Amino acid sequence: MTLLIGSITIGLILALLALGIFISFRIFNFPDITAEGSFTFGAAITASLIVAGANPAVATLLAFAGGLLAGSTTGLIHTRFKINPLLSGILVMTALYSVNLYVMGKSNVPLLSRNTLFTWFEKFSNIISGKDATVNLIGWSVPARDLWTLIFCLLITVAFSLLLLWFFRTNIGTAMRATGDNDQMIRALGVNTKGMIISGVALSNGFIALAGSMLAQFQGFADVQMGIGMLVWGLASVIIGEALISDNKLGLVIAGAVIGAVLFRLLVAIALRWGMNPNNLKLITAAFVFLALVLPGFMKQTKKIKLPG
Repeated sequence: MTLLIGSITIGLILALLALGIFISFRIFNFPDITAEGSFTFGAAITASLIVAGANPAVATLLAFAGGLLAGSTTGLIHTRFKINPLLSGILVMTALYSVNLYVMGKSNVPLLSRNTLFTWFEKFSNIISGKDATVNLIGWSVPARDLWTLIFCLLITVAFSLLLLWFFRTNIGTAMRATGDNDQMIRALGVNTKGMIISGVALSNGFIALAGSMLAQFQGFADVQMGIGMLVWGLASVIIGEALISDNKLGLVIAGAVIGAVLFRLLVAIALRWGMNPNNLKLITAAFVFLALVLPGFMKQTKKIKLPG
């Protein structure tokens, strides 16, 4: 049960990553590779600031701002210099590798003895439930701090999901969605589509950097390699969510991305629990992504087949 709660907690953190990928890939149809660099960038900023004695909440917000900066750089390169979106993201991601090393000063920054958001959650748990308290959950004895951590991550993810839903229903958010759907039409209405793209990609990477910041604090370290594969992870979460919730309503699509992130993390945890070699983690991830891409189309085809008689 502890493994299950831990997997759900990480899934909720990575749901922020999925929301960022959703913005760039689904709202703007922008294949943004910057994600793998901005994820680490958020972790690097937070870890470096916390080690320097900064408030964890402030460090987390600055990580979000760092993601905004990285994303806006990608958007600016694409719109100002007419460079392919994919290449724009690759350029910024490549540059961010060196930037992340410069920010951290080394390849790995430990946070185990530092105050983070999650040590705050643990202290709150000790006040409410008592130190080293356990909770009986469906017949399983679970540490109260783990349960409280899950609840806090759920509240944070839900809050940002609702904030994103509200934003995309504002005039600016609606203009962003229209830019992704039909940029020629919205440009004819006087909207600066280049500004919308820059702002959208910036917002996407802000969420991704926030996920990196949260994961670094949860795991107790930031590593320069931790962003590798996160783009595939986030995209898989979005695809799984779309397969589960076959509805185009904005609120349900956002909820699907969150559910997909949690489910995808659970599938990986179950695969490892069943004895699969951790070295095969990327292989397992690729297999799940392949199934998520193939199964929806396969299920639609089977529904069209009429039974004889």
